[in-house]
Amino acid sequence: MSRKIGIAAVQMAAVPHNVPATLEKIESLVEQVNFMLPWVDLLCFPELVLDAFACFVPGGSISKGQSIPGPLTDRLCSLAARYHRWLVPGSISELDGENKYNTAIVISPEGEIVARYRKIFPWRPHETCKSGDTFSVFDIPGVGRFGMCICYDLWFPEVARTLSWMGAEVILQPSATQTSDRPKEVVMIQANAIFNQCYYIGVNATGQFGGGRSMFVDPNGNVLQLADQHECVLSEILDLDLVSTVREYGTLGLCQTWKSLRDDPITFPPYAQGISTSPMVKGLGPMAFRHTLLPDESQSPE
Repeated sequence: MSRKIGIAAVQMAAVPHNVPATLEKIESLVEQVNFMLPWVDLLCFPELVLDAFACFVPGGSISKGQSIPGPLTDRLCSLAARYHRWLVPGSISELDGENKYNTAIVISPEGEIVARYRKIFPWRPHETCKSGDTFSVFDIPGVGRFGMCICYDLWFPEVARTLSWMGAEVILQPSATQTSDRPKEVVMIQANAIFNQCYYIGVNATGQFGGGRSMFVDPNGNVLQLADQHECVLSEILDLDLVSTVREYGTLGLCQTWKSLRDDPITFPPYAQGISTSPMVKGLGPMAFRHTLLPDESQSPE
């Protein structure tokens, strides 16, 4: 039996600092996708779109938080159930006691939260929320296993590798970035799909808080779609049997990398000994953006 699924990557701009208006926009977009693309089974939205980016204050610290579950997620659960769709509504600044996290949720077509992922690598030093410590995968019955990561997690190949090791065949990555390194991230998304022989879907925001360029990449590393910087909905029918084929026979019928990792096991020193033990890492300065790269004239000799 074929394991096909229709997925929509919704590249949208939030209504800045207006959560109710942004939520209405999300509801409208889900309705439009349901009408125009009735074969879409799962919709994924950008990072922090649920907060309309009101969570950021000068310096990038998170100033607000929502409980999960709570009134906001209850409304999103009702939305998923109304259209009987899987919904990954980006991420939310979650308040859990005194801790705040950048958290993505996965809602089933029955309107239940079936998975939660707290961003493991916040973008330091600007993003001051607490780091998550648990990798997250979820299963869609009859289709396959999906993994979650968020934005800056992309820069750490260990995240996608761990999700794939856990069985993920599709990795969903909501983002909200407008920085000049987005072209580098496009390369990394493609590379992660190749390294892990899986589908990789990057869903970036656009508008004031995002530079777009959302994309779909298949397990052979082929870019199926790459958006520009405008609001749009990318949609694809994915066949997860292709993941099984590529992992069994190799990328383009050549490199069977997962079998090499299985049959020639090696303990990688950075992980056996700890990243922090490296003299190179120990020699790095503090986690901070410097205010200037110019010499400090006050320290110059007269």
